[in-house]
Amino acid sequence: MKLRNTLLGLCLILLMGSCSSNKTVLPYFTDLTETHGSVPKGSFELTIVPDDELVINVTAANMEAVEQFNVPYQRTRTNDFNNAGNGTLESQIITSRNNAISYQTYRVNEAGFISFPVLGKLHVAGMTIGQLALFLEEKISAQVINPMVTVELVNFHVNVMGEVASPGARLVNRERYSILDALADAGDITPYGERKNVLLIREENGERVYHRLNLNDSESTLNSPYFYLRQNDVIYVEPNKIRQANAKVDQDKSFKLSMTSVIVSAASVVASLIIALFAK
Repeated sequence: MKLRNTLLGLCLILLMGSCSSNKTVLPYFTDLTETHGSVPKGSFELTIVPDDELVINVTAANMEAVEQFNVPYQRTRTNDFNNAGNGTLESQIITSRNNAISYQTYRVNEAGFISFPVLGKLHVAGMTIGQLALFLEEKISAQVINPMVTVELVNFHVNVMGEVASPGARLVNRERYSILDALADAGDITPYGERKNVLLIREENGERVYHRLNLNDSESTLNSPYFYLRQNDVIYVEPNKIRQANAKVDQDKSFKLSMTSVIVSAASVVASLIIALFAK
């Protein structure tokens, strides 16, 4: 009896240990136990890269003087990028800010250049949005008094995949956009998502690099150079062990059901053949 109780106790301990190892810590930043504090803020400025689409608008007190630097507007179809219909990706992105009229955009080519009216080919890759605006103002000021240039990146989007409520591509309409913003826009991580091992894939210097973020740890996440997102970033929230186990059970059930169906069908065919033989 004593041995039996001991064995039962060991089984319970093992079972509890197995269950606890499968648990996912649902809250974010569990290390923030104080009621207040501060964390250093990193840089969120975007650097222009090849394949970016830019809207550039030049204004001045004398608008006639800057007309030659502004490309005329174009009218195109209206689409919502985050709920895309049958429109092209470009039209979805360009018209997302305005339901009727879209700007002509400048696409940065693979070598990092754009073709700008009057000024010709300009190398812009590696600049921030603000740096490009200042660069153009200096160039244009040789012909126009006190020009003002605004630059906007219109195809900044990220992809959120895995265990989130609403996976998919997300169009971003501002430079300051963090991984927390992306997860919020995707409806947050589901209870089956692994918060301590979120994968981020980024294109840097012609390569795809990846980094894993632990959203239970505030210091490593908020101080990470991957906290603020960049163009074409991919965020993947992997399923926890419970979700993976459930998926395996569902697959096994489907396989067994399929095999049962095959066996029943085969048995039915054999039975029909036997009946046909005896009938003769």
